[in-house]
Amino acid sequence: MLRIDRVLGSRMEPELSEELHRLEHRGAVDVVNVPVADLARRRLLTTTDRGVEIAIALPRDQKLFDGAVLLLDENSAIVVRAATQRWLRLEPRSIGDAVELGYHVGNLHWRVRFGGEVLFVALEGRTEDYTARLEDLIASRRVGVSVLDEEAQDGADRAEPSSGENNGGTPHLHRHDRSH
Repeated sequence: MLRIDRVLGSRMEPELSEELHRLEHRGAVDVVNVPVADLARRRLLTTTDRGVEIAIALPRDQKLFDGAVLLLDENSAIVVRAATQRWLRLEPRSIGDAVELGYHVGNLHWRVRFGGEVLFVALEGRTEDYTARLEDLIASRRVGVSVLDEEAQDGADRAEPSSGENNGGTPHLHRHDRSH
């Protein structure tokens, strides 16, 4: 297992970019896909696209981000690619439905974002696991549901729907403590 104890820099930095470009021509750049929700973690066990197991243990002053260079030597490189964050878009049909939806989502301690009259829930697992918890509201068509994907923004903890729709203003992210 390869141990990573620091981020060397960004793939966008000129000196790193040149070396990465040279290695890419030789097929020597490996990628580790990190879910957006895990970018803030300093300790992580994962596997690169080529099957290299890595243990990441970063100091407190560093964090992962899209394009972080974890390994760079004469023969190879490993670069972080932030995986797309997926959101469950929930649209209640009435104020009563919105209150009931908010009650359920709050009790489940899901990470949410508000967009006008729409509630976005960060998907950190299978979509079916989330919709099953709201089955009555969804099956009775009291809450409309869809899934949105978005690209990561270099470690930012801010999200916009990828569909380009106007979501009623600036999104508000809220993370519940899951230790309850």
